Amino acid sequence: MTQTDEPVISHSFKISELGKILLTIDNPTLKKKTLLYRFKGFDNLLRSVIPLSRCFLSNFIGAAVRVLPKGRGLRKKTDKMSKLQSEALREAITQITTDAKEKKRNFTETIELQIGLKNYDPQKDKRFSGTVKLPHIPRPKLKVCMLGDAQHVEEAQKIGLEYMDVEGLKKLNKNKKLVKKLAKKHQAFLASESVIKQIPRLLGPGLNKAGKFPTLVTHQESLEAKVNETKATVKFQLKKVLCMGVAVGNCSMEEKQIFQNVQMSVNFLVSLLKKNWQNVRCLYLKTTMGKPVRIF
Repeated sequence: MTQTDEPVISHSFKISELGKILLTIDNPTLKKKTLLYRFKGFDNLLRSVIPLSRCFLSNFIGAAVRVLPKGRGLRKKTDKMSKLQSEALREAITQITTDAKEKKRNFTETIELQIGLKNYDPQKDKRFSGTVKLPHIPRPKLKVCMLGDAQHVEEAQKIGLEYMDVEGLKKLNKNKKLVKKLAKKHQAFLASESVIKQIPRLLGPGLNKAGKFPTLVTHQESLEAKVNETKATVKFQLKKVLCMGVAVGNCSMEEKQIFQNVQMSVNFLVSLLKKNWQNVRCLYLKTTMGKPVRIF
């Protein structure tokens, strides 16, 4: 190999977390090198070529090169980078769980994430809505009702799940008060494929207006697993006011589990906002009977 012939060093990295990229390149020669990089996974594929001579001092044998390519895709990603401090979050979780243990209640307290938004106009801006499945069930006692056919009714009986068959739904006779009472009694509904098609005809728009239209369950799915998935799912929906709250855990959970649930909830919420973290005014954690603790 001659002096001018130098090997081409090539590496690829898979990045699963948000953040900046810092490349440190050790150049043992004083010759100019060319750095070629390519990002995949953004809306547009970015290709850029940067001469390294602009990035390091030739008087040094090795130099750290900070490669922060300009491009809409990268800015879009870094805007979503979590500003939630892990240490502050852990301290807040420890504080609220300790307070809850000092004053024991006759029930398991729920831990709620309270959100305050800013730079948002609910009248003009598009109202967002989204659901995310958390790694741990925050509300194990969530009341779920199965609107099922004969097979699903039988499965519901085995696992102790409340249910209604088609005959039971027909008895409500589209009565608005009875449908409203049914919607108020349960926090979520599941329905068989054959039954979900009949819901508008049997019950009218009552469940849909209450934001509790049933989730489809097929016979290929495990009913118990679907119930647990429903209990682990939380919904973020902007209404007329710039504040909202969702259950992210309970006081019987381990602190690590609460931490994971809160992180996932906050990151998902930020992804729904048009300006990401710039739309977040404040975040609090609060137990049912405890005082709110600010985490952002």
